[in-house]
Amino acid sequence: MPRDTPAGPVRGRVRLSDAGSRDALQLIAEGVTDVAHFGVAAISVVREDGKLEVVAVAGSDVARSQLEGSRTPVDRLAGEIAKADDWGLLRFVPHERLEPDAGDEWGWVPDIEPIDAPDAWHPLDLLIAPLYDDNGVLRGTLAMDVPADGRRPGEEQRALLNMYAEQAGRAVVVALEREALAEQVRMAQAARRIVRRATAQLSLERIAADSRDALLEGFRAAGMWIHTFARGAEGLGHIYSSNPTEVALTPDLVKIAESTAQAAWRSQQVVIVASNVEDDESLDPAERAAVLSFLRGIDVESLLFIPLGAGPECLGNLVLTRLPGAPEWTETEAAAALDIGHDLGRAILNARTFEREHQLVVELQELDTYKGQLIATVAHELKNPLSSVLGHLEMLESARDLAGTTRGSLAAMERGAQRMVKVIDDLLLLSKVGDPDNPVIPTPVDLSHVLDEVIDLVELSAQQKRLDLKVEVPDGPVLALGDADELDRLCANLISNAVKYTPEGGSVTVAIDVVDGDVVFTCRDEGIGMSAEDVARLGTEFFRSSNPLALAQPGTGLGLAIVRRIVERHGGSMDIESDLGHGSTFRVHLPAA
Repeated sequence: MPRDTPAGPVRGRVRLSDAGSRDALQLIAEGVTDVAHFGVAAISVVREDGKLEVVAVAGSDVARSQLEGSRTPVDRLAGEIAKADDWGLLRFVPHERLEPDAGDEWGWVPDIEPIDAPDAWHPLDLLIAPLYDDNGVLRGTLAMDVPADGRRPGEEQRALLNMYAEQAGRAVVVALEREALAEQVRMAQAARRIVRRATAQLSLERIAADSRDALLEGFRAAGMWIHTFARGAEGLGHIYSSNPTEVALTPDLVKIAESTAQAAWRSQQVVIVASNVEDDESLDPAERAAVLSFLRGIDVESLLFIPLGAGPECLGNLVLTRLPGAPEWTETEAAAALDIGHDLGRAILNARTFEREHQLVVELQELDTYKGQLIATVAHELKNPLSSVLGHLEMLESARDLAGTTRGSLAAMERGAQRMVKVIDDLLLLSKVGDPDNPVIPTPVDLSHVLDEVIDLVELSAQQKRLDLKVEVPDGPVLALGDADELDRLCANLISNAVKYTPEGGSVTVAIDVVDGDVVFTCRDEGIGMSAEDVARLGTEFFRSSNPLALAQPGTGLGLAIVRRIVERHGGSMDIESDLGHGSTFRVHLPAA
């Protein structure tokens, strides 16, 4: 039987996760007791920490209560086997080869008296079969004790025990492979849950919160925290914990965490820190002592330290903790944790990018608001003196003693002032329609009536250029929902632009229709047209087409910007089709009343 003092039971009765594997091992142990006539049989498996864990005991309830779940270092077993007789797959160590006080270190020892015979079985005799896989790696043991006849087994009984040892070896290998596969499946499922929840969030707080339960459950951890590093040279970063009151890292611990995470990310490794784990040179002695002291302060036995990153950049670390008595971290858990470090790193990078984009959007909105306020202020400040200038020009023009040259100069001054007034009016309107605090108060507006008034204003200009101005309007009113003045300005800007940029003898077509619950206003011309690059920028404040023919016409680039804002604040849309040298079509969709 395993002779070293048990290291204490693991959490749960037996760690083997597959019930079929447990039953198979238990059945083999019972076969040894029932068929091979031994009072006790025990099967152990080798764990990743280099210890043998007893997973099946048959024949004695007392032995089962003391042995099942106990752990024995493999190197101690190797020392005992070195003294053993070779019985095929079996190894036998008679008690005579043991030290006189060795029994003090043994676990369960049967309470029997040896019979009076040369081959009598002694309570301290050891009969064990090391179980190896096809690669010669020790995977477990089959131990037997208390033969029914009180004698050390003969040739026939040894052959039967060797058969059971062979079966036990195959069963142990299968059981461990099934356990490893089940562990990999469990970790993969945990990773999927973590990634699914983390990547669905665009804030670091939500990533930590949504990953918490899956991380704790998937890794059987008692606690966790995510530490993201500060961007730039200053600051200690931020810690997102399963319980924020549990984690308060000092600046020295933060520096240790950052340097360790950077090194771990470069080497693509995780770090296990525990008092019973040998240092792998991830931490120097002083750093290791500081971390262990911190762990003792929060009643934590061990931690799994995982670097988080994306590409070459390490963004932080994930820490999972376990309490005293919990199982040690496995290689499968370490590998899964490293993969999760990649996935969480990408989620953190996405969240940071989103937060930066959100910050930029806020800044752009503030800048746009400031620009609107600046435009409105400048326009107001310019309009008052211009009104005064126009008033005095009107007074001067009424004087009777002015020469022809002077009157011509005054007329030119008035035309320039009127153009400035128009620009200022456009700026004021642009500020108004771009102000989110000045929403549209929608009312039914008859676009047929609006169109009639606009056509009256541009008809003279169209006649002077001999343009064919076509108007296609249904009988009866066509009601759109919006602000009458703004819709009037929308129609006026589009139609006047069409007339301005269409060469003499061309045609301009204006139409109104109702399509799928929307009022559709269409303005089509045979003008100079625009390139695709210009169409993409059309509606931007102060933008004018790069076409030299367009630049030859007076304008500020505000007309279509005003149209675009009016359309947006009315909940509509605008489509532009243009072919350079062959004209343009503007199609505006507005909600019908």
